[in-house]
Amino acid sequence: MRRLLIPLLLATSLLGACASVVNPVTGRSERSVMDEPTEIAEGKKAHQEVLKEYTVLDNAPVQAYVNDLGQRLAKQSHRAQLQWTFTVLDSPEVNAFALPGGYVYVTRGIMAYMESEADLAGVMGHEIGHVTARHGAQRATRQQTAGIGVVAATVLGAVLGIGDVASQVSQSVAAGYIASYSRDQESQADQLGAEYLVRNHYDPKNMVEVIQVLKRQEQFAADTAKAEGRSASGGNDWLASHPSNDQRLRDITTIADGYAKDASYVDEGRDRYLQTIAGLPFGESRAQGVTRGRSFYHEPLGIALKAPEGWKVQNSAEDITLVNAAGDAGLVVMLAPAKAGSTHEEIVRSVFKPTQGKFDKLELNGLKASRFTGTATTKQGRARPVVATVVDGPQNNHFVLLQASKDAAALQRNAAGLKEAEASFRALTAADRAAAKPWVLKSVPFPRGGFAELAKQSPLPQAEAQLKLVNGVYGGGKDPAVGQRVKVVE
Repeated sequence: MRRLLIPLLLATSLLGACASVVNPVTGRSERSVMDEPTEIAEGKKAHQEVLKEYTVLDNAPVQAYVNDLGQRLAKQSHRAQLQWTFTVLDSPEVNAFALPGGYVYVTRGIMAYMESEADLAGVMGHEIGHVTARHGAQRATRQQTAGIGVVAATVLGAVLGIGDVASQVSQSVAAGYIASYSRDQESQADQLGAEYLVRNHYDPKNMVEVIQVLKRQEQFAADTAKAEGRSASGGNDWLASHPSNDQRLRDITTIADGYAKDASYVDEGRDRYLQTIAGLPFGESRAQGVTRGRSFYHEPLGIALKAPEGWKVQNSAEDITLVNAAGDAGLVVMLAPAKAGSTHEEIVRSVFKPTQGKFDKLELNGLKASRFTGTATTKQGRARPVVATVVDGPQNNHFVLLQASKDAAALQRNAAGLKEAEASFRALTAADRAAAKPWVLKSVPFPRGGFAELAKQSPLPQAEAQLKLVNGVYGGGKDPAVGQRVKVVE
């Protein structure tokens, strides 16, 4: 998973000066290290970091749809004068976040779970609220007051963040602080989201649906863990810092109920929304490579892998890892950097900087390869074993297959599994290419047989449960009417 916290650095001189700034939402003056020009400048710089971390979704109609919706919401916000930027990210993560100065991001992953245009407007209204209320500037000011020398991670309000965010922050001293989000700020963003819905003639009750999506995601994760005999997660550090989802749901329901029913509320745009997201990848995309059970296929790179029995595939932006059940050993597969060299020996020396070792020539499913066995020195000056294979892959790419482990004992215990994982590396076959097809979203009329019938034709694991989840009825919701269009994954 990619990082959700993007470092944002401010000049030392800025950190040393507070000024009185009027908050556009409250109308009250507050002491701040960031005036509006600084917010805009820092947001612009951090935006470039986001674009390095994520791929922008290559779908012009969807980008235009989301931008149009966002601009309409922002125009009715407390900071309509900002130059707002709305971007859809090509990520399966169920998330949305914002940067100071008017940069808002939604993932295609979160769009898959929204039921209508009004639901998506609720997500985006929440993120716009974080920006209009200057929550990034407030957090920067708190950090300066707390004596933290660097303002980091001013990514705002990941509405439905799934993943261990704090563990990926490089500055351990600041990690817990910057991962936490003020309960008041989060509640204020929910309230502003509802207000911006009303200002754009959407029913504010759609904000309730946004929070319910989060609750369903958590319930599905807990139910899946229970079925697999695992302990359900108690929530990651990021979620633990927020108001509980139950509390958020109660609060936003009260807020929504406080608005009188207005005949001017426009259609929630369900049909329009389903047409827009039709064809979007669901889960991993072609460009990211797809995981199917224990197998992994990357059609653009032309490679395939299979994890040993009991192991699993972890696909990240930087590498693919086949991990054992204990999580203490795995095969890490990565592209060799172009600057690392053209020979196997040059690549090993560039990537690992070994102190000693030997190379053995071999073949992996017809691909020329060299295995290096030796030692290298850590940054702490300790010797560590290195077992890595460099492979001449398809399309003139070099791949590095590193046998990683917690310690030497784990490496030895898992030698057979690591060897099996390495031996699975191959160029895509015709059958592999067929399996590498990504899943996509579509909509169909709801059949009389319900989700059980739709599940028969679905490629998803736990198909019936996942189809209920993606259609907003998991955990006891009411089934759609027969003939109503619902989302499916093909």
